[in-house]
Amino acid sequence: MSYQVLARKWRPRNFEQTVGQQSVLRALAHALDHDRLHHAYLFTGSRGVGKTSIARILAKCLNCEQGVSSTPCDQCASCVAINEGRFIDLIEVDAASRTKVEDTRELLENVQYTPSLGRFKIYLIDEVHMLSGHSFNALLKTLEEPPAHVKFLFATTDPKKLPLTVLSRCLQLHLKDIPPALIAEHLHRVLDLEGIAHDDGSLKMLGRAANGSLRDALSLTDQAIAFGGGQLNEADVRQMLGHVDQQSVLQLLQAVVGGNAVQLLDEVEQLAGHGPDYRLVLDELIGLLHQLTLAQVAPGTLHGHWWDGEAVTALAAQMAAEELQLYYQIALHGRRDLPLAPEPRSGFEMVLLRMLAFRPDDGTPDSAAEKKKPLIEPQRSATALLDVPGSPAPSSRPIAPAAIAPAPPPPPAAVTPPASQPEATALGEQWIGLCGKLDLSGMSANLAAHAELVAQTAQSWRLRIDPAHSALLDGPHVGRIGEALSRHLGQSVKVEFELGPIQGETPLRSRERQQREARERAIARLEADPKVKALLARFEGSSLDHESIEVG
Repeated sequence: MSYQVLARKWRPRNFEQTVGQQSVLRALAHALDHDRLHHAYLFTGSRGVGKTSIARILAKCLNCEQGVSSTPCDQCASCVAINEGRFIDLIEVDAASRTKVEDTRELLENVQYTPSLGRFKIYLIDEVHMLSGHSFNALLKTLEEPPAHVKFLFATTDPKKLPLTVLSRCLQLHLKDIPPALIAEHLHRVLDLEGIAHDDGSLKMLGRAANGSLRDALSLTDQAIAFGGGQLNEADVRQMLGHVDQQSVLQLLQAVVGGNAVQLLDEVEQLAGHGPDYRLVLDELIGLLHQLTLAQVAPGTLHGHWWDGEAVTALAAQMAAEELQLYYQIALHGRRDLPLAPEPRSGFEMVLLRMLAFRPDDGTPDSAAEKKKPLIEPQRSATALLDVPGSPAPSSRPIAPAAIAPAPPPPPAAVTPPASQPEATALGEQWIGLCGKLDLSGMSANLAAHAELVAQTAQSWRLRIDPAHSALLDGPHVGRIGEALSRHLGQSVKVEFELGPIQGETPLRSRERQQREARERAIARLEADPKVKALLARFEGSSLDHESIEVG
C-alpha cells in the first residue's frame, strides 16, 4: 500500500476533529442544527487553515442520509462518498485552472436539475478570486437566486479581489491562523497515533515554522520524519529548518549589551559555521527582545514555552527599557533591509554592529565589572571651525569626534563661568528660536534639536548634548550645523559640542511640550463644548477617546 502523507491522512472529517476556528464552527453548527442555512458561503483565510476541509465537512452535513445536522454519521453512502471524493452531487472546481467565462457557463448549465443522489447539489469553488470578471458576471444571477436544492461554497486566500457584488451575496466566514501552541498540540496527538518518537522542542519549532498553517505543519513534519530517520528530535529539526540554538542568540545579544565587539564577531563566526538562514536568526533575535521586554514590564506574562525563562529574566535585568526598544527597532529595520545587503552575513553583522554603535550609556556603575564606556568620552568635544568667503583659516574643517584627543584643562582665567539661571534660560530660548531657521535636515537637524546652547561669543558657540545621544556627534553633522549657523549670522563662528546632562529645554523638548499643551487645550475645549456634552449625556457610559484627538 502506498504511503499517504500526513496532511491528507489527518484531514478532519467532522467539526470535532477540526483544529481551531471555533467561532466559524460555532456559527456553522448553529445554522445546521436550527435550519438557518444560507445559499452561499465564502470561507476566507490564509493557506492551510482549513477552508476547503470545513467546506467538505459542511457538504457532508448537508447531505448525510441521517438528516441535516452538525454531526454527520460518517457511515452512510453519502458521507463515505464525500470522504472518498466521489460524491456526484459535490462539484469541486479549482478556479485557478478554470478562469474563462465559458468554463463558468458550462459549470452552471446543470444548476436547474435536482441532485442525483444527495439532498443538495453543492458547488465548491476553491481560490474563487482567480475567476475572471466575465466569469463573476455569469455567476451573479444564479448566485443571487439559486434553486432551493443548490448551495455554493467558495474558498479564497484573497477576498479583496472578489467583486463587491459577489461578496454581498455570500455569508463570509473568516478562518484565522492557527497559534503555534495549538499546532504543536495537534502534532503531538498525530505522532502518538502514528507511533513516531518525538520531543516537545521539535514540535514547538515545527509549530512556529508553520506560520499558522496546519497543512504546512504536517508537511514539515513529514519532512522532519524523513530527515530524522523515522523520529523527531530538536537538534535534527533545528538543522532542517535552518534555525539556530537559542543559546547562540542569547550570547549574541549578551555581547552587544556588554559592548564587546570582538566577542560579538566571534559569535557570528561560530554561527556562520552552521550555515544559518540569517533572516531566521534575526527573527529569533526579535523574538528574544520581545521576551526581554515582557520580562521587564510584565513578568507574569513571560512566554517561557520557547525561551529559557531564567536566562531571559537575568538578561532583562542588565538592560534599560530604552535600550531594548532601540535594539528592537534596529533588528526590525535590519530584517527589512537584509535582502539589500550584498551578502547575508555582512548584512546581519551590520545589524549587530549598529546595535553596538548606538548602545546607550546609562551611567549606572556596575560593582562586578568595569563601567561601560560611552561611544564618545565626556572629556572630548567635536569642534567645527567654519569660514565665510574671504576669511582665512585653512585648517578649519569638520573634525570627527573619534579623532579629537582629550584637550588639557584650560587655565583658570579661560574657564567660562556657568551661566546664571536667567542667562541659561535666555540662551535656551535663543537657540530654540534660531534652530528652526537654520538650513538643516536629516541627522544634522536631529543633532541640533537635541542640543542646548550653554555659552556664546561673537566667534564661538558651545552646545551641550546628553550622553545618551552621543552617537549623533559625528564630525560632518557638527560641521553642517556650523556652516548653517555661519550663513545665518553672516560671519564665521566656531561651534563646539560637549557632553553632559541637559539643564534647560532643547528645541525638540520645546516642540514636544508645545504639542502636548496644544493637545491638552484641544481636549479641554472639546470637553467644554455644549454639543459634546450633550452627546455624552445622551449616550450613557460614553466618553471622549483622547487618543483619537488630532491637533493640526
